[in-house]
Amino acid sequence: MICVYQCLSVVFKMTKKVLITALAFATLAASQASAQTLQETTASRVKEADKKNYVSLAVENDSLGGGSDRFYTSGVRLSWFNVNTPVPEGLDRLADMVPTFDLNETTSTFFSIGHNIYTPEDIKISEPQPDDRPWAAWLYGSVGMATFTDNHIDELEATLGVVGPEALGEQTQKFIHAHVSNSPTPRGWENQLDFEPGLILSWQRRWPVAFHYKWDNFSLRAEPNANISLGNIYTHAGAGMSFIFGPYQGYFQDTPQRVRPSMPGTGFFETPDQDWSWHAFAGFDFRVVARNIFLDGNTFTDGPDVDKKPFVGDATAGIAFTYDDYRVSYSINARSKEFDGQNAESVFGAVTLTTRF
Repeated sequence: MICVYQCLSVVFKMTKKVLITALAFATLAASQASAQTLQETTASRVKEADKKNYVSLAVENDSLGGGSDRFYTSGVRLSWFNVNTPVPEGLDRLADMVPTFDLNETTSTFFSIGHNIYTPEDIKISEPQPDDRPWAAWLYGSVGMATFTDNHIDELEATLGVVGPEALGEQTQKFIHAHVSNSPTPRGWENQLDFEPGLILSWQRRWPVAFHYKWDNFSLRAEPNANISLGNIYTHAGAGMSFIFGPYQGYFQDTPQRVRPSMPGTGFFETPDQDWSWHAFAGFDFRVVARNIFLDGNTFTDGPDVDKKPFVGDATAGIAFTYDDYRVSYSINARSKEFDGQNAESVFGAVTLTTRF
């Protein structure tokens, strides 16, 4: 496990250089895509999907990967992804306002609720820790759309939630530590961020078959992405690359749903004739951060804050197993240092369970 952490740390140090190289590689490879794409395009597979509903539960926790209890310590997201069904009228109007987003026969909607917890490095200290990450929680709901075309996937998402005591971070962490993980009692929640409603508007584009190579019964895909988020909770712009390797079966297997801003994916999957499948995935994302309320502190009131780093990178590696209408995935993730004085990267594991019907 120590070796894994060391490898992920090296990945982060190379994030900028590798990102530029990988995106350039994907651009050059795109000219070959027409000859190397999947037997059936992503869009046609989604239009013909026999199962329309995908429910995913994603759980991210540092105890699942880093064995710690600090920084970004917990994230849970429950999502319902509804494939190519009529788009609600309000979302239809939102899509018309975004020039790059087109509605078509594949347009799908998704609805999510989630909860994130952030703490300083030492949760046993009750006094304020001005040089460490502020205590904070984020309770939210979101609604969005995804459109599949022959060469890219566009997503729009609007998220509303609350930060502060109303986000129930203290109650949630104390309950889990007392009854589930047998971890130390967190003692500093009196120092958490004040109440503040939050809004995030996000756009993301992915190119799932920018490069696709097949040999024997296996295939490798490279999927670049670009994204923008605006709001008083997060404001950032980023790009990244994912690699997906597995058996070549002529079916589209999108990456699992994750807690934002982790590795992107709708959770859509198909099951081949033998009723089971698998794929391994790895990737990295790089963000330029203008605002992060969990580091910058409350927008309209004074309170705890730290000096954030403007450039943040994530590295991910994992595997997913599909059987019939069910899929389970696990990944280990590392996030580069997010603020001045942070003495280590954040390492956490992620488990996503998905069922379709």
